[in-house]
Amino acid sequence: MKAVWYNENGGPEVMHFGEQPDPAVGPRTVLIRVEVISIEGGDLLNRIHTPPARTPFVPGYQAAGTVAAVGAEVTRFAPGDRVVGFNWNGSHAELFAVPETYAYPVPDGIDLTLAAVVPIAFGTAYDALFTYGGLVAGETVLIQGAAGGVGLAAVQLASQASAIVIGTASSPERLARIDPFGLTHGIDYRREDIAARCREITAGKGVDLALDLAGGAGKDALVEALRGHGRYAVVGAAEGTLPSFGFFELIRKAMQVTGISFGRDMHTPRVHALLADLFSKAHAGELAMPIDREFGLADAVEAHRFVAEGHPFGRVVMRV
Repeated sequence: MKAVWYNENGGPEVMHFGEQPDPAVGPRTVLIRVEVISIEGGDLLNRIHTPPARTPFVPGYQAAGTVAAVGAEVTRFAPGDRVVGFNWNGSHAELFAVPETYAYPVPDGIDLTLAAVVPIAFGTAYDALFTYGGLVAGETVLIQGAAGGVGLAAVQLASQASAIVIGTASSPERLARIDPFGLTHGIDYRREDIAARCREITAGKGVDLALDLAGGAGKDALVEALRGHGRYAVVGAAEGTLPSFGFFELIRKAMQVTGISFGRDMHTPRVHALLADLFSKAHAGELAMPIDREFGLADAVEAHRFVAEGHPFGRVVMRV
């Protein structure tokens, strides 16, 4: 098969494209002939920070396509079925092997490109907001990095839950593009003081929940924007740097900090039911995810560089 791989951590330039062995099909494996690959934030962070478990290492969490083969013990899928697959690596290839519990049926009629970007973006946003964030109607949520895939998913889900949605982005133009997705208040983080604006919006109280999708130096402003006993969801580090929390910093705000790793739960019945509902809503037009740019698999270096440096609006995908 054609695939992308790397042997060491580093920038996009460490990736290569060419022939690799086809994945093995075990008794519980679903082998997907890939059509659309969703580039996820974790794909970039792993390439930079996590030493490959083996080399050559094929990166990538998520892709959509049709089932090419199944293992002898697989009961939920057959060759020809349309699916989205998740795994901790392997999506950047023509063939993607996933355990049956990490494969999700795509409803008839839904475009595979849309299906490819639903699970991680919307599932992560849902867990950060509701499962672990405890957001309820009338509360205020601050979404740092609202123009990215998880950010736009969070804006939509929070708005539909009747929350007050504050989103940050790098320009008034980007904030204007987020507005139709359900944004209540926008903050241009390059020109405005996030914490001061949040205090103004909340009449001095502070926000109930902050979703940090960016990491980096902006963490301190989000902590300051929280109310006492507020909740802080650590979701991603789109800026590429990893901040930390001080011991007394946590005590001072009596804040609750929760790390979100949706992938840890994607094999569970709870998540399978959640994703079926999210696919249904996406199919009905109730949820949307703009695709900023499409690349070919052979152009993975350029695609990763664009995700890291180009400030894409929504998701970036690769086609096989």
